[in-house]
Amino acid sequence: MRRVSAKTILLVLLALLFIPVQAPAVELSMGEAINKAGRQRMLTQRIIKTYCQMGQDIRYRIAKKQRKASLDLFAAQLAELKKFKVNSSVTQALAQVSTLWTPFYQLAVGKPNRASAEAVRQAGEELLNASHRVVVLLETASGTSTGKLVNMAGRQRMLSQRMANLYMLRSWKFQHPIYESDYKKAVADFDSALLQLRTAPENTPKIDQALTGVKGQWDLFSLGNNLEDGKFVPSLVIRSLDKILVSMNKITGMYAALM
Repeated sequence: MRRVSAKTILLVLLALLFIPVQAPAVELSMGEAINKAGRQRMLTQRIIKTYCQMGQDIRYRIAKKQRKASLDLFAAQLAELKKFKVNSSVTQALAQVSTLWTPFYQLAVGKPNRASAEAVRQAGEELLNASHRVVVLLETASGTSTGKLVNMAGRQRMLSQRMANLYMLRSWKFQHPIYESDYKKAVADFDSALLQLRTAPENTPKIDQALTGVKGQWDLFSLGNNLEDGKFVPSLVIRSLDKILVSMNKITGMYAALM
């Protein structure tokens, strides 16, 4: 029997993660809504990452497919979330996301070039903040400790792609000090949240096991995590962070299922 390589498995998982599956419309649960709203944060960062990746001609064809899948998924999930009626605050927050989505999409879907990269990033930051507000409002509406864990685990997905896009901006020779400080903050935030998740009393044995796996992936990534030496290895960093993304996406779904 021919063995399937780990690389092939990862590519399949990433494909499944970012290609929407057509299914009969069903009403979201609160856990699913927080999960999907949280995934929107990650997609803003992943789209920026793929834009910078394509602009530097790094695994261009893969990045192009990921960009399209991410843009399509954001639009599909936004439409789905707008049908999930919770309260007027959530409705208004989603309307703000819709307003910011259009200009971000128009920038991000264009042919990548260095002159536009920072504009894409700025528009993505505004969309990220608006998307995060939706998650916080849903978590509050849930009134549960598990809702907080879905939010926190989902934010780890975003941080993985935030680190990736900030790394790509630095490798593209952008020297703005905020990119380095934001990168260091993302690393610190991921590390802190991972510790909180691993000690959460709500964890099931399967969640504990999955988080132990992420800890191993994170420790391995941290060994080569250094922007200060000026030696950039974007392909390696992208692959490492994508593995963490896949793992955290699974864990977020596990927390959502507890609600």
